[in-house]
Amino acid sequence: MKLSLLLAFTFTPSSTSRHQLKLEQNCRQLEKVFCLMKPWHGPTIHWLPQPHPATEHVSESIDWDSLFQELPNLTNFLYWPPTGGHRDDFLASTSPRTSTYHLKSQVQATFTLGSNLEAILVARDHWGRPKSHGGDLFRAQLLGPELRAGVPGKVKDLENGTYLLSFPLLWAGWVQVQVRLIHSSEAVGVLQRVWREKRATVDFRGYFRGTNGSQETVICNVDPQSTGAKGSTCQYKDVVSGEIWYCAQPPTLPCNALVGHSSGSYLKVTTPHDEALLAGDVTDQKLPSGIPPLLVLPAAQGNVSKMGEQGWTMLGLEMDISLALKPVDLHVTYQAGPLMAVETTRGTVLHWRAHSWPLRSLRTPVASLHSVARELHGLAGGPYSVVVLGMGAHFTTFPPSIFARRLAGIRAAVKALLDREPRTLVIIKLANTGYKSVYGSDWLTLQVNRLLRAAFVGLRVAFVDAWEMTSSLDVPDNIHPKKLIVRNEVDLFLSFICPT
Repeated sequence: MKLSLLLAFTFTPSSTSRHQLKLEQNCRQLEKVFCLMKPWHGPTIHWLPQPHPATEHVSESIDWDSLFQELPNLTNFLYWPPTGGHRDDFLASTSPRTSTYHLKSQVQATFTLGSNLEAILVARDHWGRPKSHGGDLFRAQLLGPELRAGVPGKVKDLENGTYLLSFPLLWAGWVQVQVRLIHSSEAVGVLQRVWREKRATVDFRGYFRGTNGSQETVICNVDPQSTGAKGSTCQYKDVVSGEIWYCAQPPTLPCNALVGHSSGSYLKVTTPHDEALLAGDVTDQKLPSGIPPLLVLPAAQGNVSKMGEQGWTMLGLEMDISLALKPVDLHVTYQAGPLMAVETTRGTVLHWRAHSWPLRSLRTPVASLHSVARELHGLAGGPYSVVVLGMGAHFTTFPPSIFARRLAGIRAAVKALLDREPRTLVIIKLANTGYKSVYGSDWLTLQVNRLLRAAFVGLRVAFVDAWEMTSSLDVPDNIHPKKLIVRNEVDLFLSFICPT
């Protein structure tokens, strides 16, 4: 289970100069370790990521109001190479054991810092036959075991059964290419069908309580059909975003008696053939190594000036650092909040809220569920306010139109916040790797991240790319990343706050 977060940091200094001096002092301490510092008070944000190459044909002026209503347009936006259609022959699906990769140029003998390493991957079925179409989800990494370093590789689907792998060479020393088959194209076809055709793959529980203490529990969801109601349904409309939540009408209690919310059941949405394609022995499996360890040689100073622009490098090191904001030991056990932490010596206040429906959680008071758009509309913002939005993990169990509708409201709220107080810092945390099932696959997360990036194009926001961070190192995927990943996320987050 993964909670989507809205974190609002407010600095409350006694004077601007004293506050800025403290930040500068703490940031100087951070400079001893990995700390990216970007100015965010200027008129533009230079680190705003560009659209995904697969979506560059889409206009940046996306009409989100109509996008979530027109599923064909949304389907075109989330383009994925054809997967070969639905096939019943499991042995004809892509196999991690027979698929191979090799250097693009077999005659290349040396590799230098700042250049790129390229390889060709050939997808094969369980018989060892080359595939004639693309659509597989591969993940490629370049690892530096001596430095405990790693960088994700780019995987370009040539849509003919072959893939071009590209890795920036960002450090000198020995490197090793590693490739994993996350999902075969046939498994991706299953995920596509379920994601686009099923109204929901999970349901929820609504808890009603009468004035006399009587209680009733019903099924709730994002649309009335998914509640399983035989008769009427209760509708709950968000006053800001306009989104509607539905619960089956309780037998005796009125709709306004809803007091609690929780996760419900995972719905049966796959066939035995689908489940075989998504099984663990063919999902998230390493391919046999096709490239021996390679030595990257140092290069001349002038040849590596742009290497930092080519990708994210994750160092797998524990770092003893003094944070610009004193860490708060905040333990959350799947509660919706609201929660708050205060650090008095540095004038820092942290507000935490989970998003509203559809929230997968333990039983939570309905009064605590506020939409992200509603929270944003209640913020004044300002030069000492930081808003962090983490979205995505709970929307892979619904069609893309549901997430697009949510993003439309949040984008409008973020734009309104920045219009009334441009000095507010807004940071978007992208979803990370972890899930491998029909309810929350990495393929689904990848589509969610593409929607997230596109939704905020043109707005003055920064991104913490948790997907690339969790794709960099040779560590097991975890929907709740361990300390190493979280610490790097915090480091990058703080680099947007610290002045240059």
